[in-house]
Amino acid sequence: MRFVVAPLDVVKIRLQLQTHSLSDPLSHRDLQGSPIYKGTIPTLKHILREEGLTGLWKGNIPAELMYVSYSAIQFTAYRSVTIGLQTAFGENRIPAPVESFIAGASAGALATATTYPLDLLRTRFAAQGAEKVYPSLLASIREIARNEGPRGFFQGLSAGVGQIIPYMGFFFATYETLRLPMGTLHMPWGSSDATAGVMASVISKTGVFPLDLIRKRLQVQGPTRSKYVHKNIPVYKGVFNSMREIFKNEGIRGLYRGLTVRYESDGMSAMQTLTILSLLKSAPASAITMWTYERVLNILLDMEATAKAAAG
Repeated sequence: MRFVVAPLDVVKIRLQLQTHSLSDPLSHRDLQGSPIYKGTIPTLKHILREEGLTGLWKGNIPAELMYVSYSAIQFTAYRSVTIGLQTAFGENRIPAPVESFIAGASAGALATATTYPLDLLRTRFAAQGAEKVYPSLLASIREIARNEGPRGFFQGLSAGVGQIIPYMGFFFATYETLRLPMGTLHMPWGSSDATAGVMASVISKTGVFPLDLIRKRLQVQGPTRSKYVHKNIPVYKGVFNSMREIFKNEGIRGLYRGLTVRYESDGMSAMQTLTILSLLKSAPASAITMWTYERVLNILLDMEATAKAAAG
């Protein structure tokens, strides 16, 4: 699944890093050779034309490593925190949505902090144009360590944690709230879990998207900032400074680049809404993740019950 949606991830990152407005021609003065992306399909075409097919999978290796590690840490921590809360306060003493929020937020924060260097590498590779900034994954690690030090691998971590705590908290709280009612609908192939995952993802992702955008802008700060495909990325210092600067220079829409994607087809002057790129990417992944999580959890619980019965 991660491999399939990787091109959408690259497009989303390119749009998030684009600082110039499409509706204001005056903002095009300082492009410094940066491309002008106008939506999902034109961006895909531009990358294919300028960078070839492999350009759509830039950063996929660190992304694959990140998602495998992130999922393992996230679900282990979520289950552990849930059991810990039930042990400390007793079962059903904490409202289910609150318990899910605490467990989800804790798991998300731990997983984000642990895998953050891979997330940063994914963003920097996806931000590369036809001209490579880093020739390989190992070379990027060596260069960042030499030129930026250990802190270089954690640029924008505060935005990442600030985003993931409410995101995962609301995601699991929404998911657990919807899962049981939707289970009564008897949807085929256990798809009620997947449907609840999609709805939880859409609600949560939309709410925290500005912090995701800020995280991407901060991840490309440093000595290589002007070498990526967007060569006019401003200097940002911290989450709140970034939010003020983006809002001042790009308006409220600037904080949502890559969420609502607009597409201008050939021969048309009117802008038309094409898709919600980030949601298109994350919702199916969340659906599959939660469907798999519930299936695996049930298998493990059955194995545990069988083992206890055999021991008894």
